Amino acid sequence: MSATPDSLVTFPIMEHFYTIQGEGFYTGRAAYFIRLGGCDVGCTWCDVKESWDAGKHPVLPVQDLLEAAGKFPARFVVITGGEPAMYDLGPLFRSFKENGFEVAIETSGAYALSTFPDWICLSPKKFKSALPQMLQKANELKVVVYHESDFIWAEAQALGVGASCKLFLQPEFSRFDRIVPALIDYVKEHPQWSISLQTHKIIHVP
Repeated sequence: MSATPDSLVTFPIMEHFYTIQGEGFYTGRAAYFIRLGGCDVGCTWCDVKESWDAGKHPVLPVQDLLEAAGKFPARFVVITGGEPAMYDLGPLFRSFKENGFEVAIETSGAYALSTFPDWICLSPKKFKSALPQMLQKANELKVVVYHESDFIWAEAQALGVGASCKLFLQPEFSRFDRIVPALIDYVKEHPQWSISLQTHKIIHVP
């Protein structure tokens, strides 16, 4: 029996849309976002909890996503969730790269990838630890700061990444006014880190 072609493999998709990347290294860059349904990491402050239950979202083939993304000029796709690495993303990565897209993923690092995209944004969570091999593969480490004690935890995560990994601290948006002053002071004292803001929420894009 022949294997299913990559373009016909299906995934639960909460939403997919063209927008501006709002966070991390690629902030400000036009991108096509694909948000997969399904997550068992369980962040209490998650702003897309509706993504957690994969069964609530339609199942779409990769070909549909390619056609949708291909209608826009940017050739940069961001795979996010939920926790997208719960799935074998090889068919998704390969299909987009074969069609001229640069592919990035945003993941907690709690699951290993068998196929790798062009860029891994790893945002580890205390609720489900990142795998050491995923920390090593990360191109950028983005730690959400909910409380000042998270700075210590962020440094522990940074010990596991490679020397070229970009380091970002990002204030949890509901605590923006409380966290940002402490975050500014911390980055001034620890300049290996940079600040990431959820600029999409500030400029009101998806």
